[in-house]
Amino acid sequence: MRIIFYNILPFNVFIKMKNGYLILLSFILIIIFSCNQPVKEKDITTPVKQRKKPAATGYHFETAKIWLAQNKTDSVNKNIVFSVNRTDTQNFAKMDTVIIPNDLSGDIEFYLPFPLSVPAIKQISKVIYFSYPTQVFAAYQNGELVQTGPVNMGRKKDQTPTGLFFANWKAEKTNSTFNDEWELRWNFNIENKLGVGWHQYSLPGYPASHSCLRLQENDARTLYDWADQWQLDDKENVLLNGTAVIVFGSYNFDAPKPWLQLVANPSILDIPAAQIEQVTSPFIQDILKWQNLRTQQDTVQSKQ
Repeated sequence: MRIIFYNILPFNVFIKMKNGYLILLSFILIIIFSCNQPVKEKDITTPVKQRKKPAATGYHFETAKIWLAQNKTDSVNKNIVFSVNRTDTQNFAKMDTVIIPNDLSGDIEFYLPFPLSVPAIKQISKVIYFSYPTQVFAAYQNGELVQTGPVNMGRKKDQTPTGLFFANWKAEKTNSTFNDEWELRWNFNIENKLGVGWHQYSLPGYPASHSCLRLQENDARTLYDWADQWQLDDKENVLLNGTAVIVFGSYNFDAPKPWLQLVANPSILDIPAAQIEQVTSPFIQDILKWQNLRTQQDTVQSKQ
C-alpha cells in the first residue's frame, strides 16, 4: 500500500501541525499498514491425547470385598478394576473372586483390548465398535481412540444383533420396551424396529441384557453427547444417518468369563488394528456414503 501525503492534506499545513497531531497521524498510518499484512492462520490440528502406560503388565485374582475395602477412596483405581471385570460399583461388591491388574498406574485404555490408533479408518470421522467376545466398546474419531469401556451385551437367548448400524434417536431417560418399569438413562437407539441401543444400566459382569448394550453411566453419557443422531426427511424416511456403529464377534456363553484368562496371558484379548480394519472393510463404503451426505448437508446449512 502507498500513502501520498498531499492527497490527505496540503504539505504546508502538515508541517505546521502540532506534535499531538503528528503522533495521531503516525498512529493511524501504523494501523493502516498493519491491516494490510497477511494474517497467520491458526493451528487447528487436534492434539493427540497423552496417555500413561503402566510400567508392568499382568493380572492376579483377589477377593472383591477385600480389594474394595482397601481401595474404597481411590476412584481412578476402582474405575479401572470395575472395567476390567466388566461391571459397575453395585455389582462389583456382590462378586467373589475378581481379576486385578498388578500395576494400576496407567490410563484405562491400557487395560482394555482396543488399539489406540487404527490408520485404516482414519477417513471415518466417527465410529463406535462393540466387541461381543471381549464385552468392550471403543469410539474412534478419524482413527484415534477417544473413549473405551466395558459393556454387557445380550444374553444367550436375547443376543445383540451384529453388523453395521447407525445411531438414530436418543433420550436422556426412557423405559425399556421389554418392561416399562426398567428406566434407561442416556439411551441412544441403533436399531429402531428391534429397539436395540446403548444406555446406562446394571452391569453384572457378563452378557445379561435383552439385546441392548449396557454401559457404565459415564460412558453412556459420553457417547450420548458425542455421537450424531439421524435426520428424518419425514416419519418414514431417513434423510441422514447418524454415527456408524459396528457390533462384531460372538460370545461363548458356556465358558468362563474370557477376561479371567488375562492372569495366564495378559494379551489374550487384545484386538489388533488389523482386526478392526477387517471387520470394518465390508461396511466402509456405506459408512463413507452417509458421512459425505452429512458433510454436504452441513455445508449447505452453513451457507444459509
